[in-house]
Amino acid sequence: MNYALRAAHVVAFDGTHTVQLRDATVTVHGSCITGVASGARGEQLLREAAEVIDLGESVLLPGLIDLEGLADIDHLLLDSWWSPHHEARLSWSAEYARGNPREVLTPEERSTMRRYALVQLILHGITSAMPIASEVHSAWAETHDDLLDTALTASKLGLRVFLGPSYRSGVHVTNTDGIPEIFWDERQGEAGFTGALRFLETVQALDDPLITGVLVPCRIETVSDDILTRTAEESARRNVLVRVHATQSIASERQVLCETRNTAPLDLLAQAGLLNERTILAHGVFLDVHPEVHGEDRGDLKRLADAGVSIAHCPLTSARYAFQLEKLSQYVAEGVNVGLGTDSFPPDLIRGIDAGVQVSKLQHGDLGRGALAEYIEAATLGGARALKRPDLGRIAVGATADLVAFSLADLRAGAVDDPVRTLILAGTGRDAHFSMVHGSVVMRDGKLPGVDTEALRVEGQRIFEKLRGAYSERDASARNPSAAELFPPLFPVVGKLL
Repeated sequence: MNYALRAAHVVAFDGTHTVQLRDATVTVHGSCITGVASGARGEQLLREAAEVIDLGESVLLPGLIDLEGLADIDHLLLDSWWSPHHEARLSWSAEYARGNPREVLTPEERSTMRRYALVQLILHGITSAMPIASEVHSAWAETHDDLLDTALTASKLGLRVFLGPSYRSGVHVTNTDGIPEIFWDERQGEAGFTGALRFLETVQALDDPLITGVLVPCRIETVSDDILTRTAEESARRNVLVRVHATQSIASERQVLCETRNTAPLDLLAQAGLLNERTILAHGVFLDVHPEVHGEDRGDLKRLADAGVSIAHCPLTSARYAFQLEKLSQYVAEGVNVGLGTDSFPPDLIRGIDAGVQVSKLQHGDLGRGALAEYIEAATLGGARALKRPDLGRIAVGATADLVAFSLADLRAGAVDDPVRTLILAGTGRDAHFSMVHGSVVMRDGKLPGVDTEALRVEGQRIFEKLRGAYSERDASARNPSAAELFPPLFPVVGKLL
């Protein structure tokens, strides 16, 4: 199909810089952007198109890239708030791990959960995602079949995904004394890694342009040295990306690695062969520049930049869990490529960008240093660089047609000065009303063809309540507290007022 998209504001790429056009037209033929223009040339492109889609008072952006896109019913609702047993309530108990951990959901419920999450990504303006799901409700970790179902669902919806089943050799648990430790099961680690390699072969056989296989080991303190090394070897042999969770925690990562392996996170990755241009480091927060590590630059950023490692920065989720990247601008200045992720609900990079900019201003103590442009480019160009896809993350002739439009027509958006600033300051991902992936319309007028959003909402709530109720059986205190005790409401729930 030959489309012409008309929008009041278009954020494009001129080959060197990100630029803005007013009352502009973007033409698409097949999967490719064939024209970007305003003025008389833009009007000509409109006349020549087979179908014109008028996006009105919208800002048309390159499709947003989420390097840490949620693929479950969000656990952040439960684990980002303090309550009694806060530290232990979300981990498996050691006794539960030694027993026979079970899948809380049926295969059909797991499929619905992932469809729920993928639909949410699209509704919030994401066109490319690298999904992540919690394993706390699994028998151990994700399986080949789980991720194949995720891949096929994403492709049917029209979402571009980079994915693979997570795998781990150990799991964080809490013993009866309330002390955290890691329970190891090397057999499970081997089975998970084997399934991940099999998944790469399955994706290759699918030959679907929307599905790319990647290797996704879990948090590095829960993956054996041997499997980390073999992950690096297979990544090099097959030329596939690796997303690995590291430098995201002080207590459950740096401390564990120092105590059990006598090494620091980046050193462990280097020893395994994972400090290279194929690696995406999820979060990348607790490096030497962070105040809780050394509070000064001792070379970590240069080490990452020289190796070509990318960072998946999740600003909104970080703020909710009370930790933050130590100044995005510092990473960018050192040459580290940074993309963005959501990692929780809502999968809203607009809110994430806003949170990141405001935190940056506070960190610098300077209104001029929370660079909005850096965050916008991280969500587009930075994500594309991390994925090794120079055809994504930009609106330019020859680029792949992954596009998203956010409406500025609502009175609640306020006055428009710079349209991107207005979107970030006054909007959310819910203002996304149109998206296109690989040249195909995925969302139009805020709706996804063939998706009953009300039925999905109801089923998602039921699944969430089932997951919430399952926490008590894993509790480490051996008293099996109810879900209401583990997750008390903000205010008491009463039957009537006195």
